[in-house]
Amino acid sequence: MMGIVKAAVLVGPAQGMVLMAALLVMVMLLLMGLSGARVAIQGERSARAVRDRDIAMQAAEDALADAERELAGGSTDAARNALLAAGEGYVDGCGDGLSAPDQGLCKPLAGETPAWLQVDMADDGAASHSAAFGRYTGAEMETGDGFLPFRKPRFVIEQLPPPPGGAPGGTAHVYRVTAVGFGAREGMEVVLQSVVRIGGTPKVNRVAWREVDNYRELRRALKP
Repeated sequence: MMGIVKAAVLVGPAQGMVLMAALLVMVMLLLMGLSGARVAIQGERSARAVRDRDIAMQAAEDALADAERELAGGSTDAARNALLAAGEGYVDGCGDGLSAPDQGLCKPLAGETPAWLQVDMADDGAASHSAAFGRYTGAEMETGDGFLPFRKPRFVIEQLPPPPGGAPGGTAHVYRVTAVGFGAREGMEVVLQSVVRIGGTPKVNRVAWREVDNYRELRRALKP
């Protein structure tokens, strides 16, 4: 009888230790599962952000090309073509297109602040100072679904003063084109900029290109 009691006393604590060990293993497995899920979610979000940025960058590049097409005489709007061909229509603060086909055409500003930085590129209102992709060329772009930009990119064309001695290729002016592209989700945007000159082969020669990755910070710095 005493032997049976001793055996029961020894077995009871052993069973408790096994149960505790099993619970610890389960907790560890649960933590490992949660950690793996968190890593997977972060990876998916990171991949989505990269994809969204790529969409915005491609849209901005398309807008640069659309503006450069206009400078090459490719506008389907005769009045817009006439303005660009004559080197006219460039407006202080950039045109809004309400009274003439001058939307997004900017005179250079005196001082250090460039004209393109005065414009809210994302503004798509009726009196916006940036032009929408395809407005003057008839180019089409699908937006709003899946892996597409949630809206069309926009751009401004700034007429720059000729460099000393005249622009290369015998042209009177060089032009700075600034474009914003949007991702599939609102809030993602990429601003690109090119400097082009007219003349030679090809007719529009892109001589510089960059991404303005601090556009919003530069805009905020202008506010008093």
